[in-house]
Amino acid sequence: MAGDAVTGHDEDLPAPGGPYAAWERMVVWWDVAFVAILLLTAIQIAVGGARGTDLLLSCVAVAAIGLAYAGWGGPAARSRNQKAAVAYLVVVVIGTGAALTRSGDASLLLFAAFAHCWMLLDRRGWSVVASAALALSASLGILVREGFTPRTMTAVPAQMGVVLVFAVGLGMWVAWTMRRGEEHARLVDELRAAQDALARSHHAAGVEAERARIAREIHDTLAQGFTSVVMQAQAASAVLDVDGGAQAARDRLRLIEETARDNLDEARALVAAFAPAPLKEKSLLEALGRLVTRFGDETGLEAWFVVDGVLNLPPSAEVVLLRVAQEGLANVRRHAGAGAVEVRLTRVDDTVLLEVSDDGRGLPGGFGLGAGEGFGLSGMRERVAMAGGDLSIGPGRTGGTVLVARLPLNDAEDRGRRTGATEGRQG
Repeated sequence: MAGDAVTGHDEDLPAPGGPYAAWERMVVWWDVAFVAILLLTAIQIAVGGARGTDLLLSCVAVAAIGLAYAGWGGPAARSRNQKAAVAYLVVVVIGTGAALTRSGDASLLLFAAFAHCWMLLDRRGWSVVASAALALSASLGILVREGFTPRTMTAVPAQMGVVLVFAVGLGMWVAWTMRRGEEHARLVDELRAAQDALARSHHAAGVEAERARIAREIHDTLAQGFTSVVMQAQAASAVLDVDGGAQAARDRLRLIEETARDNLDEARALVAAFAPAPLKEKSLLEALGRLVTRFGDETGLEAWFVVDGVLNLPPSAEVVLLRVAQEGLANVRRHAGAGAVEVRLTRVDDTVLLEVSDDGRGLPGGFGLGAGEGFGLSGMRERVAMAGGDLSIGPGRTGGTVLVARLPLNDAEDRGRRTGATEGRQG
């Protein structure tokens, strides 16, 4: 049956094409059932006592209906061509009535005829009119055969009226059922499309998040390590030509080797999506202490690491604090022009604070307030925010710059449990 999507009317029947994808298979069974009814009707007429002209005219009427279905009805069921459907039903109405004038066994045709009135027409109103015309034609055919007596003129219309009411009621129910089926099929298609779109969106978001995570990890580890290697190599080259510079060059080369090894470990951890290499076999305090000590050796600055009341921290918080310390020291190296730097780790109730302060030239106007921040600072802010904390950067109490990361440990612990330590512990 045709649908709302085809005709645009509320009373239309559901379309077999489009959302109602099973219609093509159903039409094949309609064909099989129709051919079977035609054959059974012809056989019943032949064995039911019709002879001579009655048999010939009845078989001609049945054959005409079959040919009309092959030429108009069957194609109309697939294409929803209403002109072809109407032409076929005209032949059905006339042919059924004609066959009934010669043989009562032709009433078997009514099973297929009433069904086709509802299957082929797009509007229920048209189907009702076609069913009424079919009932009228069948009644006239029976009356012609039986005679227009008071008894037949009362009984035949009454019986056919009952058949018509039943046919219309059944057709209405089938139309409603198929319309609901079409709507359900359309909703399922829309749901699948929405699920596919949501899956694509989640995949794209996951790819973007993973790309951002890898970019932050590379910036906070490998890029800074390579920067240190370059600076140490330049310093080693500078002292080679100075008297007694061989030992200083060896010291620089040792630092280069250590930095390169650490970078290699970081690269392997990044590829394997493990925790940061400094935290794999060391505590956060040990990792920060080694980081500050090496920073002092590489830069020649006075560097201190101070701990106040910090015990065991969630793995997710350790990763964030280590990365913030790395980025903070890298900014001191590149921008501060400082003579001393201090990294302080403090725990106050359920909050842990990491401060990186220096005595350098301080901040340029507006820097650290969101404007002009580079990838490192924006990445730090995002990393800390993902852990439920906040990051601030501003002038120090006695000059220079101080960077402060605050992490609420309850949130950090919850996030660590939910995400499996996303930053560094999870790929």
